Amino acid sequence: MSEQSDISLTNVDWQAVHQFLDEHGYARLPRLIDSDVCSSLIEGYDDDELYRSTIDMKRYGYGIGEYKYFNAPLPAALQQMREQLYPELAKAANRWLEKSGQASRYPESLSDFLLQCHQVGQNRSTPLILKYNSGGYNCLHQDLYGEIYFPFQVVFTLNQREKDYTGGEFLLVEQKPRAQSRGHVIALNQGEGLIFPTQYRPVQGNRGYYRTTLRHGVGTIHSGNRYSMGIIFHDAK
Repeated sequence: MSEQSDISLTNVDWQAVHQFLDEHGYARLPRLIDSDVCSSLIEGYDDDELYRSTIDMKRYGYGIGEYKYFNAPLPAALQQMREQLYPELAKAANRWLEKSGQASRYPESLSDFLLQCHQVGQNRSTPLILKYNSGGYNCLHQDLYGEIYFPFQVVFTLNQREKDYTGGEFLLVEQKPRAQSRGHVIALNQGEGLIFPTQYRPVQGNRGYYRTTLRHGVGTIHSGNRYSMGIIFHDAK
């Protein structure tokens, strides 16, 4: 990723995003990463100096594909994106805690939140880039990484659906207590993002709010190669 890349969130309608998050548990973001930055990220995939570790999904039973965690300090544009997304998502996180009858606990800035992570030994960077070839997929899972975790994360698609790959839709499955699971299938275009819960969301019931558990994954890629970037806000053990 070019160090000169500038990320701007001025075209995000945060009021609409907050409303959709509360009503549906996830929310789309408009195209925030331009094609040049997307291409730069993909071109840097084989530069091992950018990453702290590489995970073969098949080896661990996670699916078929590969992902790499970026080294800290993060590339400038990725760091900028992480810092700019965090404050609005912290507002939503604290609002969800309050709906569940808990006190607000997420600070306004990413640096203050990461300090909490580092104080309990969660020091490893978590933003990552993912690659799936034809036939690849990602099983349903959650990204917790330690005792402290942020309740939202964001994924961006880096190449063009229906041109560079087919299939590979993002999957979000919600399990309500004592009920059947509900699935969301979400297709993103290049540079677009999706905000989704890391573990659960509050839902209004007859007796107040209750929690529903969510897991996410990626459907099978039918052809081509699919690249995406995940922004996780908590660091890992």
